[in-house]
Amino acid sequence: MAGEPLLIAVGVRKRFGALAALDGVDLEIGPGDAIGIVGPNGAGKTTLLNVLAGTMEPSGGRIAFNGADVTRAGPARRARLGIGRAHQIPRPFGGMTVFENCFVGASTGGGLRRRAAYERCLEVLERCGLGDLADRRAETLGLLARKRLELARALATGPVVLLLDEIGAGLTDAEAAELVTMINALHEQDGIAIVWIEHIVHVLVQVVTRLICMDAGRVIADGEPSAVMSDARVVDAYLGTAAT
Repeated sequence: MAGEPLLIAVGVRKRFGALAALDGVDLEIGPGDAIGIVGPNGAGKTTLLNVLAGTMEPSGGRIAFNGADVTRAGPARRARLGIGRAHQIPRPFGGMTVFENCFVGASTGGGLRRRAAYERCLEVLERCGLGDLADRRAETLGLLARKRLELARALATGPVVLLLDEIGAGLTDAEAAELVTMINALHEQDGIAIVWIEHIVHVLVQVVTRLICMDAGRVIADGEPSAVMSDARVVDAYLGTAAT
């Protein structure tokens, strides 16, 4: 139903020995949301994405997707349900072509049969600006093309929620602008819900309409981006007093 949350995290905790990487995080992601997550290093941002994607089990709390409990579900099941993930450091299958990498996402991650997977890959590679590079081996790609391929592999699974972990890292301003254009199109035209961790805040706020700031495993602010960025707790924990 329109407006009903797609992905819900309630009281999520993750401990590594004595370290509480996540300490009771609550989060709701609705259809078509565009959410940015910021915070200092070690705040628990990537751990949260790992738990939402299923690559890491929480130590406590509950995660639901489309009304079903997926707290213990692995990444393969969550990908089939509609949760996609693009990592900060692209690690494509270097000896495979761009198309073959995308096909793995569509068939293995998305569960599509051969013809349907083939057609989705053609569409996704065009959307990501990789159509002319479909037959190139992934190991020959530059950083921006690898980032595009990382995004294409996630899109090939057919996500309704797309988790992005600092995919703007290492890009020039011009390259980051291309990425923003592509992600905005996915959000606005395709209606995919976006959850994006990024340290390049001026890039992030060109896409997101809601901003979350984390510190020490907790959410300390959640709301409209300009309000969050001016929140005294965010300034103190993340921006520093000079930012005012």
